[in-house]
Amino acid sequence: MSQALIQAGSRLLNALGRHSELIMQAYVNGHVDEAAYSRKILDQLVQLGVLWRPDPTSPLRLKAAVRTLLEGSLQDERNRNINANIGTALATLKTLAEHYKEALHYNRFSEAHAHMSDLTEHVYQLTESLANSVRVMFSRINNEFGYVSSVDAKIRENELAQSQVSELLYQLECFRFDELSEIAGSNRELRHLLVVALQQSFARAAQELSVAQARLLDLLGRFREFQGRTRLLKGFLLHMEQHPDFTPANYPNLSQVPVLFNQSASMLQPAFVDVNNVQHEQDYHTLVASLTDIHRSKAVKEESRPTRDIDVSEQESVALTRDPIQQAVESYFVDVIDSGQPCSALEYYAKEALDFDPEVWIYQVIGGYQALDETDKQFFALDPTGQPDKIFTGNFYINDITLGLR
Repeated sequence: MSQALIQAGSRLLNALGRHSELIMQAYVNGHVDEAAYSRKILDQLVQLGVLWRPDPTSPLRLKAAVRTLLEGSLQDERNRNINANIGTALATLKTLAEHYKEALHYNRFSEAHAHMSDLTEHVYQLTESLANSVRVMFSRINNEFGYVSSVDAKIRENELAQSQVSELLYQLECFRFDELSEIAGSNRELRHLLVVALQQSFARAAQELSVAQARLLDLLGRFREFQGRTRLLKGFLLHMEQHPDFTPANYPNLSQVPVLFNQSASMLQPAFVDVNNVQHEQDYHTLVASLTDIHRSKAVKEESRPTRDIDVSEQESVALTRDPIQQAVESYFVDVIDSGQPCSALEYYAKEALDFDPEVWIYQVIGGYQALDETDKQFFALDPTGQPDKIFTGNFYINDITLGLR
């Protein structure tokens, strides 16, 4: 069986080599110009699986496998596809691993070897496919989707690439390495394939895809900026075609400048110090402490004043009218001196039939005593009469004053 497979592969490769021009024409044009080649050659390529006809009315086209081979070898970014279907490959790996373990369990070593070879091939194909997808993605990003010309087409390609990156990341999240580790068990070869090789490859791919996703978003923003400027320019050109006599207004003279022309940086808004904000108290202290008060004495300008005549004639004396209550207080002090006996202020008040307020009278007596100089004050003794406050200590209510000689 292996020998037959080798012979079939050799015939295919020989056919590809002999008819390389036909195959490349079909790759570039999308179909084969059947009038330019003999029917025998075309039938041979159809039998080898190189060409096929989708329907009876369609021309011959390249098989998808041959086109994929050429796209991968020629680094043709336009037609290279990103394979984001990793879930199917994961299910295949699990199935082949179970086949291998079952063959080992029943000691079918040749069958187990075949399953291991198949499993190894699938693992490396999966890692290569993943690395190839990442490489294609970065290639498209680096040339900014140069295989399409318009900005709208670049935006569509960018959105498609973002969806493919998201799908790849989602597919990578489907991998459960704890489950693969359980399937591999203690078999060293299985653990190396299903855990070590896959995990290293997937970790590297996930990191690169995250970087690619960020760059795609940045690139999409730039494309949209180009798109907006292009639309603005097209709109201006269309406006000029419809209004050929259009003259731009003098926008600096307008109070409301359109946003399109108002490209100046924003100015600082009026600000003031909020002295009620306690959080700024320390800052205020720092500002005040840093202030320096400079005193400068101004030179006094002596202005020449006109001379005035001084009146040296005798002035009239001014008689000051004394307060009656002060006279009564002096009379009270004189009465105590004349009698030599102590007398209370209210008794004197009643005896003289004074018409002042009694409380004011007592205040004036105390004030008159306090107004004496220290020498005169030593001849009198002032004894208050009253009672302390019933609730608050230290408060004494004076009802009367007794003035006497020492």
